[in-house]
Amino acid sequence: MSLTVRALKGAELEAALDDMARLRITVFRAWPYLYDGTLDYERTYLQAYRDSPGALLVAAIDDGRIVGASTSAPMEDHAAEFAEPMRQTGLALEKILYGAESVLLPEYRGRGVGHRFFDLREEHARSLGRSHVAFCSVMRPGDHPLRPDTYRSNDAFWTKRGYAPLPGAIAHFSWRDLGEVSDSEKPLQFWIRQL
Repeated sequence: MSLTVRALKGAELEAALDDMARLRITVFRAWPYLYDGTLDYERTYLQAYRDSPGALLVAAIDDGRIVGASTSAPMEDHAAEFAEPMRQTGLALEKILYGAESVLLPEYRGRGVGHRFFDLREEHARSLGRSHVAFCSVMRPGDHPLRPDTYRSNDAFWTKRGYAPLPGAIAHFSWRDLGEVSDSEKPLQFWIRQL
């Protein structure tokens, strides 16, 4: 296995967006996202990264194949559903790099890739003059019928990285869950770190 992790910007980022779309569909099908995604929706959603000059895609690549990826963009360049809750906290959007997602195929987990995703995302935030990095995590009830008994949240990992939930900062975003016929709105908790 020749696993490498590197930052992609500009044309390299754009060339990786279809791979990112497929990864999002695959990884986010699992708990807690339960996402029933389509390639058409993903291509539209991911255009924000193609269109933002401050966007970054960190790719985990094994033998030429993207097996994991982490995206980020200036907070003001991301969807209004995420920017508005942050605006209400009083933090200037222009100070925040928003880490939209990190997805990694299960067989590559536990090898330090998540740390590299965060390292490169935080390095990028500093290069843009950002003082904070934030991301969201979906909030699901503990008694949800599809919650696996073996599920372990990423909260401990995020806390070790210096992130904490931002009180009162909840985004609401819609997607179709597995088994649903239409999109439904989900709450997402913001986590943040000052660099």
